[in-house]
Amino acid sequence: MSGEHDGALEKARKVSRLKAGVAPYAELGYYNPDYVPRETDILAAFRVVPQEGVEPHEAAAAVAGESSTATWTVVWTDRLTPYEEYQAKCYKVEQVPGKNEYIAYIAYGIDLFEEGSIANMTSSIIGNVFGFKALKSLRLEDLRIPPHYVKTFQGPAHGIVMEREYLNKYGRPLLGATVKPKLGLSARNYGRVVYEALRGGLDFTKDDENINSQPFMRWRDRYLFCMEAVNKAMAKTGEIKGHYLNVTAATMEEIYERAEFAKELGSVIIMIDLTIGYSAIQSMAKWARKNGVILHLHRAGHATFTRQKSHGVNFRVLAKWMRLAGVDHLHAGTIVGKLEGNPYAVQGYYATLREDKLDPDPLRGLYFEQDWISMPGVMPVASGGIHAGQMHLLIHYLGEDVVLQFGGGTIGHPDGIAAGATANRVAVEAIIQARNEGKDILREGPEILQKAARWCAPLRKALDVWKDVSFEYESTDVPDALETPVLV
Repeated sequence: MSGEHDGALEKARKVSRLKAGVAPYAELGYYNPDYVPRETDILAAFRVVPQEGVEPHEAAAAVAGESSTATWTVVWTDRLTPYEEYQAKCYKVEQVPGKNEYIAYIAYGIDLFEEGSIANMTSSIIGNVFGFKALKSLRLEDLRIPPHYVKTFQGPAHGIVMEREYLNKYGRPLLGATVKPKLGLSARNYGRVVYEALRGGLDFTKDDENINSQPFMRWRDRYLFCMEAVNKAMAKTGEIKGHYLNVTAATMEEIYERAEFAKELGSVIIMIDLTIGYSAIQSMAKWARKNGVILHLHRAGHATFTRQKSHGVNFRVLAKWMRLAGVDHLHAGTIVGKLEGNPYAVQGYYATLREDKLDPDPLRGLYFEQDWISMPGVMPVASGGIHAGQMHLLIHYLGEDVVLQFGGGTIGHPDGIAAGATANRVAVEAIIQARNEGKDILREGPEILQKAARWCAPLRKALDVWKDVSFEYESTDVPDALETPVLV
């Protein structure tokens, strides 16, 4: 902005506070390109698409205003507070190359937020502004959460390191499977699936997001048969095993009742759905830490607001909220599976969940630095359309601190569930050994798997059945810095 424009803007600000009526948000102080964010500010990057005739900086100022202190007209009560201290401030607006979209960078003072509350943080930043008429669409792309605010949250109930110590499993991805079909099985038959998968070599099995307590299988019966299966599998294999018992229910009282019963049965892990809400998630995280139970979060419903590039909330923001909220597991994409996930974006999600300190990285969609100041990491879960033949790709892209969850890729094996589990276990150990020996697993992965399959009939059949299965569609959410690569 020119010096003349700056002067006019400052004059308008002074006049607007003393005169009744409607004034542009930018003139009320919500756009301030001279503002230097403080270390304690929460910073947000919004993707803004203004309506025709609305200037980008005014649209960005409206976002800052409506997500902090502003309303549609001048109010005299502003003069009862140091309003400039509480105003959010848009300090930078950048056009997305080649599009009528703008990234608005907005700073929020830390005093605008209640300590340790995801519900308050989300109500403030995304509470009302997404329905604002002056915007065609709006998306929250990223947040910088300062250490001062991070420290007001519990964080993961246990974290990656403690989970591995609970399970006594190191140096490789953990293996899981979702019971299929996820609806319709009786409790006893459901438990049979759990036992076969765990005895075959998996570390975990799990309920799916919509298994709660339906007429065909009430929750208490499922828990009993699943834990019987877990205990038998542990006795047979000599390994610690777990089943994610979904405790999601209609009320918190019922959720606590189910969680307590799971703990009484000796379950090492329980599961909740994102749909129970932020406050309930935080409550369960506190319960899980107090009771020594790993907390798995299924991101049920997330894509209703995270998938579209022009409107909603980016998954990396949800990942940050859930790390603060205190879950131990979070489904975070597979890159090569059946669900949406650009390789670079997904790697950004995994870094957000696992790493202690991140720098801005446009290639991975990270707009800000983020310092978690030693808050434990969340174990990402890769689930949705993956199979043993992709093991080299999964480990290359996602690393070893991840749960690789094969549902159909275990239960759909031609020789049965246990054989499917064995195929996955042999595949992961073969690729990890090759990686540790210094081999290029991305390039040599298919050959490594074929070699292992010579001595493992279940893996050989898995590779034969699913060798041509892939899900190659253009991603709807790609970082602006580069095009989506084609996986080979």
